Amino acid sequence: MKQVVIGLCVAWVVVGGVAVAEEEGWIKLFNGKDLEGWERKGGKATYKVEDGAIVGTSAPKSPNTFLCTKRHFADFILEFEFKANPAMNSGVQVRSNSLPEYRDGRVHGYQCELEDEAQARDWWGGIYDEGRRGWLFPPKDDTETGARFTEQGKRIWKNGEWNKVRIEAKGDRIKTWINGEPRADLEDGMTPSGFIGLQVHGVGNREEPLSVRWRNIRLKELR
Repeated sequence: MKQVVIGLCVAWVVVGGVAVAEEEGWIKLFNGKDLEGWERKGGKATYKVEDGAIVGTSAPKSPNTFLCTKRHFADFILEFEFKANPAMNSGVQVRSNSLPEYRDGRVHGYQCELEDEAQARDWWGGIYDEGRRGWLFPPKDDTETGARFTEQGKRIWKNGEWNKVRIEAKGDRIKTWINGEPRADLEDGMTPSGFIGLQVHGVGNREEPLSVRWRNIRLKELR
């Protein structure tokens, strides 16, 4: 009997100055060790690496803060795992920008919302236009769609655990999935490309630090 050994072909590429493994077109945006290839924009929240995850921690009296990739992306699939804090709002920016001519560099663009439980809305995976138009999906004035979105969000989200998020941006369409279930499906062509950004939402005057976590962040560009 012949034994056949199939090896996994892994190449190495440079993304934002970091050598990362590439497997079947996927690139690791986070190497699990440090924040090389990323830069902070916006507020005063801090980011560090702990146990193979990026930990974002709030700062009092700070506006929203973002840890952003130095590289921009247009059409892609982005996957990552996220662990929330029930007292804190967060999200992940895609196709986002920070331009001197727009509100003094304010980070703006599409955000996959990772909303805190305290609001009782559970719009995990919704799409919010940070720094511009607000809610895009579900539309804020569409109460029926919003109610269905909330019901699904409460069912699929794992409180206090790691949750898997998938975002697909292709052409004028952006889709999201939470733990394998479809969430948002938006058609909007306002911004075709930009950076990926990990948000730590402002917490007002709250002195007690609150943290959220991301890990296994990978991206596949769509040609």
